[in-house]
Amino acid sequence: MTHPVLDAHNIFKTYRPKGREPVEILKGVSLAVRENEIVTIVGASGSGKTTLLNILGTLDLPDAGTLLFQGKDIISGSRAFLSAEELAAFRNQNIGFVFQFHHLLEDFTALENVAMPKFIATGNMKLAKAEAEALLVSVGLKDRLHHLPSELSGGEQQRVAVARALINRPPLVLADEPSGNLDSYNSEKLYDLMVELSRTYRTSFVIATHNTQYAMLSDRCLQMKDGQLSPFSSRVVAES
Repeated sequence: MTHPVLDAHNIFKTYRPKGREPVEILKGVSLAVRENEIVTIVGASGSGKTTLLNILGTLDLPDAGTLLFQGKDIISGSRAFLSAEELAAFRNQNIGFVFQFHHLLEDFTALENVAMPKFIATGNMKLAKAEAEALLVSVGLKDRLHHLPSELSGGEQQRVAVARALINRPPLVLADEPSGNLDSYNSEKLYDLMVELSRTYRTSFVIATHNTQYAMLSDRCLQMKDGQLSPFSSRVVAES
């Protein structure tokens, strides 16, 4: 039997800021993501979308719950089965990240930004740059290979970030408000690109977004509300 790419079960997370009352963010969230599936999560700011993505990407640990990746135990309760160093290597090979703020290295060209995760994984810069160039061409940036982030538009910067997320051919990409700083035209182009790349590379995407219009184009759309996930209905006006 084929395992889901990602299987999170009964995830709880409470933040306990110093001098303030604890805030329960996630209240038993479960999510399974299949191969080549695009799942979008909509919800109000502060509803827990980013917290959930951070846990799914092993950037944070839950208070309780389990996380399996392709059938392998990664997290149980509030502990990981891998060391911090092993988790970093696991993320590099298996999970791509796209953030609202692209987090590109400002002194590196588009080509160098995309190549870096592959270079870290292989130690082979020639190979890394060759694959980075091919990816940048595939996302429409053939003429921007040697431009710095400051020389790129917002839409171009996010295309670089998407290419960087895919350079190691991860089974899963997590995108947190990837179009949050883009206008409607570039937002539409970005979503179209992610759909195309998901089909081309058979990569699963989990996308947290406020944009319900584009979210409804995914394979499955969920809503984060009151610390839990539920199916999103187009008849419901999402909070923003």
